[in-house]
Amino acid sequence: QVQLVESGGGLVQAGGSLRLSCAASGRDFSRYAMGWFRQAPGKEREFVAAISGRGGTTYYGDSVKGRFAISRDNAKNTVYLQMNSLKPEDTAVYYCAAETFLSANYYYRADEYEYWGQGTQVTVSS
Repeated sequence: QVQLVESGGGLVQAGGSLRLSCAASGRDFSRYAMGWFRQAPGKEREFVAAISGRGGTTYYGDSVKGRFAISRDNAKNTVYLQMNSLKPEDTAVYYCAAETFLSANYYYRADEYEYWGQGTQVTVSS
């Protein structure tokens, strides 16, 4: 099992940047594919980004490509989401998620992830 705790959310002006962190407890962090999802009020949970266990492969949702970057430090059991050029429509609660043995075809699917953090709020003002 793994427990996930997100941090780094907050209020930022449009065009600004934030870096989210997700710290994982438990063993064998590199076995877990990690994903970031977000959910705005009244909307479904949306795929943001994902990264393979050893960090060699990354995936991005269309709405964040070119602006966000996912990375991980397996020595620190942490995954990051660097968010640049933020827009008001990026406002949401951001969740990190973990799953082992995740096929590349399913990185974007929230229902494929077993472990979830509690979320961190990101608010982008115009």
